[in-house]
Amino acid sequence: MVGAGPLREGGAPARADQAAKDGTAAAVAELRRRSARTLRNRLRRVRAGVGLAAQAGLAAGLSWSAAEDLLHIPHPVFAPISAVLALAASVGKRLRRTVELILGVSVGVLIGDLLIYLVGAGPWQLGLIVVLAIAVAVFVGGNPAVVVQAAGTAVLIGTLGPTVQNLEVPRFLAALVGGAVALLVTAVLLPLNPLRVINRAAKPALDLLVDQLEATATAMKQKDAARAQAALDRLRDNKKELGAFSEAAQGAREASTLSPVRWGSRHGPLGRYEQAVEPIDRAMRNSGTLIRRTVTLIEDDEPIPDAMVAAVSALAAAVRVLRREFTRGDEPDRAREQALRAVGEAGRAYRAGVGFSGAVVVAQVRTAVSDLLVATGINQDDANQLVRRAFGPLKPPPGPPERPREATAAPPEAGNPSPPRGSR
Repeated sequence: MVGAGPLREGGAPARADQAAKDGTAAAVAELRRRSARTLRNRLRRVRAGVGLAAQAGLAAGLSWSAAEDLLHIPHPVFAPISAVLALAASVGKRLRRTVELILGVSVGVLIGDLLIYLVGAGPWQLGLIVVLAIAVAVFVGGNPAVVVQAAGTAVLIGTLGPTVQNLEVPRFLAALVGGAVALLVTAVLLPLNPLRVINRAAKPALDLLVDQLEATATAMKQKDAARAQAALDRLRDNKKELGAFSEAAQGAREASTLSPVRWGSRHGPLGRYEQAVEPIDRAMRNSGTLIRRTVTLIEDDEPIPDAMVAAVSALAAAVRVLRREFTRGDEPDRAREQALRAVGEAGRAYRAGVGFSGAVVVAQVRTAVSDLLVATGINQDDANQLVRRAFGPLKPPPGPPERPREATAAPPEAGNPSPPRGSR
């Protein structure tokens, strides 16, 4: 027992206690970091939603006041509801949502009134009214928003109509007032900055492409097929990022059409963003093919020239520069230069000697760069010419590749001096 004290202080039990304390401290520190990160993310989402919240609050108050004070609709609860529903639509679809609200309400009122007149009111009549309202809404080509509004209005007419006089006209007018006020708030009274909205939406999509291309370049350098496969899997899972980018572009178009203060921005940065959505989508898909063939060339142990790694790294850098220049509203000259640098590296890789999958990777670098050049505002024919010029001569590799016939057949598909219109 006398020796237990020193053993406790300097022996294995003391080290075990210290290790446990260190592990606990590390766990607590990691928990704090996670909490701080979660709090920052939540605050960022709140800041992003402040504009929409302000729009919805203003639209709700104005629509109630307009319906009650100007049109003298008693208890016009449907006016603010319609206004908030119109604003709740994704940015870029608010005009459409307002039309859908009015169409759905009209169908519900028509079916509800007609059936109450013919068969009366009651539980089974209510069910029949809802069924027919939905059927008619679908028949006229209504999407889910129209169907929901038609069914909801039919329920109100079927349940409240027999006891509340003259419900139909106030319901229709309230929907009209709410939708109109929502558009007024969006376009004139409290318009959001569409460039800020689209910048916020474009960043995740472009950052996703940058990160996976950089991971692919690292995988090439380290000949790590698993890392390239992980990059491919992540890039394929891009629906959320691309969907948000596309919706934001629609919102920019809507804002520049409806809001007088945004009319002058149609041909500036907003116009560039609108035109960039489709070619960036194509660049994503072509980069996916590039990464998939990277997995194969690593697994097949094909030659990977240093220039091929440099080409993919330069392609990632071009996307990053494009995002920065779009964010600042600058002409994307540096992004074009960086993209053409990627093509130049791809040409050097091809002439250094590549295998079958390597030739496909080279071709996809060319195609993705052409997509990026179109995204910067260059037309397709000019982009193709710039890519051919930057790629350099198409002479065969100096040494025999792994599959000579296939390796020499692949690059002309990407670099034929006279490709069909629209090819890269």
